[in-house]
Amino acid sequence: MKDRVEKALDKVRPMLQADGGNVELVEITSDGVVKLRLQGSCGCCPMSQMTLKNGIEKIIKQEVPEVKEVIAI
Repeated sequence: MKDRVEKALDKVRPMLQADGGNVELVEITSDGVVKLRLQGSCGCCPMSQMTLKNGIEKIIKQEVPEVKEVIAI
């Protein structure tokens, strides 16, 4: 599952990097929670939670349906 989540993240990275940010996969729990660390501009952006839920989480769930939730740590 980790490889599939990384491939999904590779689809959103160019968008994040264009704004000076990035995302790092920290952990995937046994109950399907993906933990990410937003980096660069994304780490302090007031819109980061919207980007996380409406962008990153949506794409990850499309690519890896067994993922239940995506959270930033």
